Amino acid sequence: MKKSWYIWPSVFALALAIGIFIGGKLHFNDTPEKLFTTNSKKDKLNRLIDYIDYEYVDDINTDSIVDVTVNNILEKLDPHSVYIPKEEMQSVAENMKGDFVGIGVNFYMYRDTITVIRTVENGPSFDKGILPGDRIMMADQDTLYGQGLPSEQVVSKLKGFKGTKVNLQVYRKSEDKFFTVTIKRDRIPLKSVDAFYMLTQNMGYIRINRFAETTYREFRDAIRELKQQGAQKLVLDLRDNPGGYFDIAKQLADEFLPEDKLILFTKNKKGQVDSTYATERGSFEDKPVYVLINERSASASEIIAGALQDNDIGTIVGRRSFGKGLVQREMELGDGSAVRLTVSRYYTPTGRSIQRDYQNGKRDYYHDFSRRYNSGELVSVDSIKVADSLKFKTPKGKVVYGGGGIIPDVFVPIGTNQEEAIEALEGRGFFSRFIFEHLEEDRNRYSNFTQDEFYNGFSVDDILFERFIDYVLSLKIKLDFYAYEDIIKLYLKANLAEQLYTPNLRAKIKGQADPMLKEVLQADQPLLRQAGPDDGI
Repeated sequence: MKKSWYIWPSVFALALAIGIFIGGKLHFNDTPEKLFTTNSKKDKLNRLIDYIDYEYVDDINTDSIVDVTVNNILEKLDPHSVYIPKEEMQSVAENMKGDFVGIGVNFYMYRDTITVIRTVENGPSFDKGILPGDRIMMADQDTLYGQGLPSEQVVSKLKGFKGTKVNLQVYRKSEDKFFTVTIKRDRIPLKSVDAFYMLTQNMGYIRINRFAETTYREFRDAIRELKQQGAQKLVLDLRDNPGGYFDIAKQLADEFLPEDKLILFTKNKKGQVDSTYATERGSFEDKPVYVLINERSASASEIIAGALQDNDIGTIVGRRSFGKGLVQREMELGDGSAVRLTVSRYYTPTGRSIQRDYQNGKRDYYHDFSRRYNSGELVSVDSIKVADSLKFKTPKGKVVYGGGGIIPDVFVPIGTNQEEAIEALEGRGFFSRFIFEHLEEDRNRYSNFTQDEFYNGFSVDDILFERFIDYVLSLKIKLDFYAYEDIIKLYLKANLAEQLYTPNLRAKIKGQADPMLKEVLQADQPLLRQAGPDDGI
């Protein structure tokens, strides 16, 4: 790979200095003591940091210089080797750990006040009777309302150590009353399994948004419940899933693969190969499985899709995945910060590397979506460029390709510009925010619906549809709303379902108009020969 090494001399020196420091922390053959005492060049560069700290004419924050320099070093390596500053470590750790300590509410800052969207089921606030629409005015003696109050400050007052108590003053608009409640903080799950439900009488559906520490356990709980409801087939939705923990992906792939089937193998800079095989513990072996992927499915998502595809198990549905075939290890740097450094490449069972090219730098690498869109590959599978030199065959003779993502077995094109714009509104929370404000006007109007009645009998009327149009137009967003009235009304209903009931009901409603799910259901139907006049009975 061609590399550019042109940087300013002072930054170059600092980069080398910090690079040497990092090297001492990464458990290579030389100990930090040896690195800093026996090599005069390395010792000289490390002293430079001390000289700037103690002798330079102006006060310089060498911590910030170090941070910038570490980032510059890592950017020269690959797009997935990254630096995590110490101030970001807690949120990163919480996201990947799968929980945090708090009171268990989702909320919006609505008219300068914390307003509960919903409580976490069986969480501290749920158990104390906090309801959607409740305003949290104070936490202990701290005021939580007011113009310009930073959300980080609000969250910090509600989070804390497990078992500690916080006294909340709450206003309930529906009853026009204030009350106080004492809540004991507890661990609150950050779900990586967004939703699961029965798609048909014998087909379950599970959507996973990332691979965190808790993902495998969440998946096992979901698949157990779906099997109890009669699931003999499964749709595993990994769309927009950027990945996460490497080992969790291997555990999940093992659920579908027979014992001793190769899941993947890795290779490091020394050529050392480490292979991972399926065990006997799979809970969904020998059953049809459909894996949904798109251009934002990456890393751990691609491990699962590649393992199943290369073992001729299941059907991959969607569009070509992102193309990340590098493995990172997180390493502490001693001051609360850390680096995730690429330590090996992984290969699918047939020997494919699905890592995309990154020779043109990180900016080009992460803007590949535009190139794919302009080339037509998001609309037509025939537009996907493949190289014969990267052709592989599965045990049953199916041709698969390396060199940049997993190409699905069943291709589903991206929607029109208007459809993608509506999906973007959904993804960025416009529907959710509008529905929240709608419910704030009068939540009691939906109180007589059970979940089943809402799912089967409720329809969004024209009044709510027109109000949504006005809401979006007020934000200077223009769309051909009336051409997509049905899908907009469906998304409005889905967001009502989430805020009134559960994320599962939201996913089930949205799934009614999902092109990939429609493709799965069509592919799953057995071919039926129509009876003709010569057919006997």
